[in-house]
This record gives sequence, C-alpha cells and structure tokens, in this order.
Amino acid sequence: MAPSTHTVTNQVPLLVGYDVFGTDRALADAVERHTPADLLGEVREELGALGVAAGSAQAQEWAAEANGNPPVLRTHDRYGHRIDEVAYHPSYHRLLGHAVSAGLTDAWGRPAGHVRRAAGFFVWSQAEQGHGCPVSMTHAAVPALRAEPELAAVWEPRLTAHTYEPGLAPAERKPGALFGMGMTEKQGGSDVRANTTAARPLDAAGEYLLTGHKWFCSAPMSDGFLVLAQAGDGLTCFLVPRVLPDGARNVFRIQRLKDKLGNRSNASSEVEFEDTWARRVGEEGRGVRTIIEMVAATRLDCVLGSAAVMRQAVAQAVHHATHRRAFGGELVDKPLMRNVLADLAVESEAATVLALRLAAAYDTAHSDGPEAAGARAFLRIAVPVAKYWVTKRCTPLVAEALECLGGNGYVEESGMPRLLRESPLNSIWEGSGNVQALDVLRAVQREPGALDAFLTELGAARGGDHRLDAAVKDMLGELGDLEGVEGRARRVVERMALVLQGSLLVRWAPPAVSDAFCAARLGGEGGAAFGTLPHGLDLASVVDRAAPAAS
Repeated sequence: MAPSTHTVTNQVPLLVGYDVFGTDRALADAVERHTPADLLGEVREELGALGVAAGSAQAQEWAAEANGNPPVLRTHDRYGHRIDEVAYHPSYHRLLGHAVSAGLTDAWGRPAGHVRRAAGFFVWSQAEQGHGCPVSMTHAAVPALRAEPELAAVWEPRLTAHTYEPGLAPAERKPGALFGMGMTEKQGGSDVRANTTAARPLDAAGEYLLTGHKWFCSAPMSDGFLVLAQAGDGLTCFLVPRVLPDGARNVFRIQRLKDKLGNRSNASSEVEFEDTWARRVGEEGRGVRTIIEMVAATRLDCVLGSAAVMRQAVAQAVHHATHRRAFGGELVDKPLMRNVLADLAVESEAATVLALRLAAAYDTAHSDGPEAAGARAFLRIAVPVAKYWVTKRCTPLVAEALECLGGNGYVEESGMPRLLRESPLNSIWEGSGNVQALDVLRAVQREPGALDAFLTELGAARGGDHRLDAAVKDMLGELGDLEGVEGRARRVVERMALVLQGSLLVRWAPPAVSDAFCAARLGGEGGAAFGTLPHGLDLASVVDRAAPAAS
C-alpha cells in the first residue's frame, strides 16, 4: 500500500497517441497551399498516416531505445579480418526503415514531390532526429549523380525506392540503397578547397583510386558516398561505394565514431581511404559545382529539421501548460506563461511556413514551367538565409520550451533534453553561421537575378503590414551600403530572414500570428527573450493554434 504522502496529483499525461501532422495547423495549411488540388487528398492521407505513426507510443519507444543504445564500431571480426562495420540498435533500423518506406528519400520524380517529402520529413523528424541524416543525404544525392547519367541509371532507382535494406552488398543486388557524403577534412573544415585527399586515375575511363582522410563522414554504413578529392585538374567529386561490383569490400577504414553532444543514434565517423576505388562524378576540377545541389538540398533539410525540433518543443510546452495547474488555475491561462507560449508558437510557425515555401520553390524550380528560372534564383538566396536564421533560432526556443516544463523538462524521461542536445546540430551541419551569411553576400553581389527574385517574393506582401514595409526599406538600406559588409554579414542576413518570414506570415498566417510576429520581430516592440510580446495582441488564439489535439 502506497504511503499517503506519495499520492501523485497534478502531473501532466504523456503527449502520445496523436496525429503529428493533422494537429499541426501551420504545417497542414502550408501543405494545402502548396499542393495541387488533384493531389491534395492523396498527400493528406499519406501524411496523416505518417503523423499517427510519429505520435505513437511505439515511435517514442523506438526513439528512446535508439538514443539510449548508440551505434558501436566493429573494425575487425573475431578472426582479425578488417570489416569496418557499425552496429545499430534494431530501433534505429525501424525508424530509418519507416522513413524510407514513407517516401522520405523520394522527391525528385513525384508530382509535388518536394512539398510532400518535406512535410513528411518534418513530421517524422519529430519522432527522432538522428536517423534523418542518411535520409537527407540519400535524397540530396540524386541531382549530383545526374551529372553522370550512367551512374544515375544504376543508383537513382535505388535511392528513391521505398525499400530499406540494411547490410552491405553491391548496388545491383539491392532494391534500395542509402547515400552519405564526405567533404570535411581535419585541416580544412568548411574550406573544402583545402582538401588533401588525392585521386589517381586508372586506365578505365572515370575510375580512380583515392588516398586520404575524411574528418566527418556520417552514416558510414550507407551503400555509397559522394566525396571530394584532388584530381589532376583540381577538386573533383567522386562516388565511393562501400562494396565493389564483384562483391568485395572497398577500402573504407572507419577509424573511430564521434562522441557527439546529441544526434546519438546516428554514427558519425572518421574514415581513411587508401587506394579506395571511386567513380568520377562530373568533370575534373568541378567538384564543388557538381556537389553544390546536394549541399543546397541538405541545407533545406537543416531548415526542416530545426523547424521540426522547434515544433515538437512547442507542442510539448503547450501540452504541459494546458494540463498543469499552478497558483489557482491552469498554467496556460496565466498571462505571463501565455505570452511565453505565444512567442514560441510564433517563432515555430514562422520557421514552418518558410521551410515549406522553400520546398514548394524546389518543385517549381525542377519543373518545365516558365517560373522555374525565377524559383531557382529565389532559392539561391533564400536557402542560405533560411538555413542561417532558422537553425540559429532553434536552440534558444527549445531551451525556453524546456523551461516551461520546469524541473520535469530537465529530466531525460520528458524527452526535452534530447531535443535540446539536438538543437545546435543543424546550425553547424552543411556550413555554420558564418559560411551561410557569406554565401548570401556572395549571391547578392555576384548574382543580381537572385536578389531580384528574393525582392519579388517580399513584394507579394507589400502593403499588408506597415511594420513589414518599413523593415524591407531598412533591409534595402543595409544592402545598399556594402562598405565593410563582411563584418556586418550576420546582421544583414538576419534582417533578410525576418522580412522573408514576415512577408510569408502576412500573406498566409492568421492575423493574430502575423500581427505578433511583425510587432515583436519587425516593429521593435518585443524583447530579446521569449515571452516579451507587447500588450494588446490576441495571444490566446496564437496558443490555441499551436496546441496539439491530444492536449
């Protein structure tokens, strides 16, 4: 019999057994907005099924098991043979298999493929984030491989297949395959042109042997990798398969796995190449240009991944405050807590709307329509702008959402510490903040068509809110003064991100959401911390919109 002093009251039930997609009104609205009417029913059905799976107790159990049992490196078998394999917990395979079967590596050939795939990635990433790395790289490898039609013919049907088959085998024997990427080296980091991995050509056309190292190579059990190495004419892109066509293992020596802050379920490794067989992808000396579309696509997934973490953190915070009583009433009804929750919800919705707008632009950019060129120009600036800002906002938002749960949020069982550890990753991956900011400036200065497309997007909301109009004018003033602009790059890109988010919310979000965003982010009426929205806004509507239905 339990002692009377241990009666449990006023504890919040788990947020479980809910539709992650259907209860996210910002996401559902974006999908409806960017999906052709004749496909909408089909897309809603597939995202609804994925949303129910993501909100299930089973998915939560898989996530806890995959992160509680990190991957283990096995360099040799029991007899001393070098095997370079990584063993994952079965739940990692379950998460990854569900993602692949849901089409999260299949965007490039389906109608509205990028929007439906982006929304699915957003939904399923809320279940667990670590397995999203190979999903993202597999999806993003497709446009790079198309530089070599012969390679694309072999690999693309397998990369876009809805079949997950773990284990190492030649590509021809696998119905589905995964890809990774290796660019970063010890001495260069983001400066990939400082890479020292050398490529020696063989007699057969397009075949090389690589010797060198890669400091970060995620998902090392993938079937193939796109890597950069120095060939005769300069930095070049190569495809390195784990298994050769004859079934022999390629030389792919995994030296160790990284002991990371978060992303614990995913293996990130250091690898060494020594006469490792590779196929050239694209022309010699054009490696960065060849791989750049892969980088751009994974940068969009950084935005989606951060937005997904933000959404899950907000859902948990609102759910907690709805069920928790304090000081004589529900926490969600306390004016100051409502301000905090509304501020978090506005930030989350701004990230969601921007991420799905970029996905829609990808669909347009890869169409045969007259708007394709404009969409490509818009993405050239909008992707690094969004990658810079959304990933930067993730960590402070998750930390504030965790605080909404009080001490319970600091405990592993709540799931919030895992979200917090995950939150800085996407800001670092695929180029950290300075790299993104400088890339935006490079596009502004060298590609006037990209800036024109960006300004055209902003212009669609002109006159919708005076604070937005004033902020756009200020931003143009910043862009018109290029003296010392490198040192001001973060400030400039931050302003570009805010006016882009503001323009999208003014066009498409409920007035309560867009009003709060424009007041706090553009009108100077908010503070530096979350929970400082000005008086007079309809905060109850904002919080209600952000609540998961299970609340």
